[in-house]
Amino acid sequence: MSLPHVAIVGATGAVGIEMLLCLEQRNFPIGKLTLLASARSAGKRLVFKGEEIEVKELTHDSFAGIDIALFSAGGGISLEYGPSAAKAGAIVIDNSSAFRMDPDVPLVVPEINPAAAKNPPKGIIANPNCTTIISLMALAPLHEKFGLESIIASSYQAVSGSGAQGIIELEEQVKAIANGLEVTTKVYPRQIAFNVIPQVDVFTDNGYTKEEMKMQNEGRKILGFPELKVSCTCVRVPVYRSHSVSITAKFSRPVDPESARAAYAGKPGVQVVDNPAEKLFPVPLDTTGKDDCLVGRIRKNLVLDNALDLWVVGDQVRKGAALNAVQIAEIL
Repeated sequence: MSLPHVAIVGATGAVGIEMLLCLEQRNFPIGKLTLLASARSAGKRLVFKGEEIEVKELTHDSFAGIDIALFSAGGGISLEYGPSAAKAGAIVIDNSSAFRMDPDVPLVVPEINPAAAKNPPKGIIANPNCTTIISLMALAPLHEKFGLESIIASSYQAVSGSGAQGIIELEEQVKAIANGLEVTTKVYPRQIAFNVIPQVDVFTDNGYTKEEMKMQNEGRKILGFPELKVSCTCVRVPVYRSHSVSITAKFSRPVDPESARAAYAGKPGVQVVDNPAEKLFPVPLDTTGKDDCLVGRIRKNLVLDNALDLWVVGDQVRKGAALNAVQIAEIL
């Protein structure tokens, strides 16, 4: 496909703007760029490569002549307009959860299963959940060498994962506390400033949240490993951007920290930052605005055989959403 016509659906949102930035920074070959959003955002102008582009209102007729449509406007919009885009001939790369578990829709992390993006049956490719992507960037190289069996994980998820309103709520609560004013909550069930909340997404019948179950369900699909066992606790923390995940991974073959670090050599998109003696370990600020995920605190688990504990951090707006979608488009 030479010089494709690319559309971004949800162009004025945080991930849409990051998609625009990724396309520009990676010099993605674009013949024409169309920016689409809701009626209330139509008419806004965004800059791409020094040129202002007017945002148009999203309709079912918006996709004529479009080759690649990057969707980041929520599951409801994807379900309504994604099939229209595919029917018009576009390949849809969808950032919502709408199509992830559809057996006819590939779920792709380009560094892990790029071949799955080729010839999608419905013309739709799904972008995985941000926490799943960041975790698997650290786990896939180890799975390849040592045979992953199970994962026990706890995530520490930034407020930008809730969109702009999550950031605003944290900022407003910090200001209120600093000035001795009453704290109000809208986005989160409890105060997020100077606190952590062990709930991301809604609870399901088994006591886990939807976000927690995504790690198992999506991880199985991406790795092609339906027997993978996962237990996960997702926690919202008062950090603006970049998610962190603490992982205990059990393997079928013997593993040690030195061999694990060596397994990352030459693997794109992930770097080892692991020298506790020098206070070198990943933190959210290290990855904010960056492409790569960082992994550290690699050590032998003291309870389970053939198991490691590790800590991985990644920018959930970038690699966990926008960048991953653009990388899928690059495969096409």
